[in-house]
Amino acid sequence: MFSKSKINEPSSTAPEAAKPAAPATPAAPAPAENKASTAPKPKPPASVLSSDLHITGNLKTSGDIQVEGTVEGDIRAHLLTIGETATIKGEVTADDVVINGRIVGRVRGLKVRLTSSARVEGDIIHKTIAIESGAHFEGSVQRQDDPLNPGRSGKAGANPAAEVKQ
Repeated sequence: MFSKSKINEPSSTAPEAAKPAAPATPAAPAPAENKASTAPKPKPPASVLSSDLHITGNLKTSGDIQVEGTVEGDIRAHLLTIGETATIKGEVTADDVVINGRIVGRVRGLKVRLTSSARVEGDIIHKTIAIESGAHFEGSVQRQDDPLNPGRSGKAGANPAAEVKQ
């Protein structure tokens, strides 16, 4: 951009150097502002329900939840982490479910993971599942391509199971 010859010419380059520098300074922040406004907003941190919290009722979010306390009701989230001290009594539905604690009820998720400390009493409807050694599970496991849609896939999944039993 700059050459040594322009630096050596004090009279003609000083106004020229000032002219390009002035437009360059306002032009630089303008693209930065555009990038900031078009850039995706950062994902908010997971909501944490502490171990001393007891909730009676349903929870629904498009974000992430980490439960350490007790919930009596259904939970729907994007990423749901059930802590080791948590107890859920109700249906759990999430894209990604990580279970370290206790659930009494149905679990629906695209990816479901039961860690070694998990205790699940209920059916699991999933697309992919991982069960670590030591996990306690009582119920049935059913794979579905769309486990998050209970109306359509629940009926489709129930009919073939009934036919197998007969």
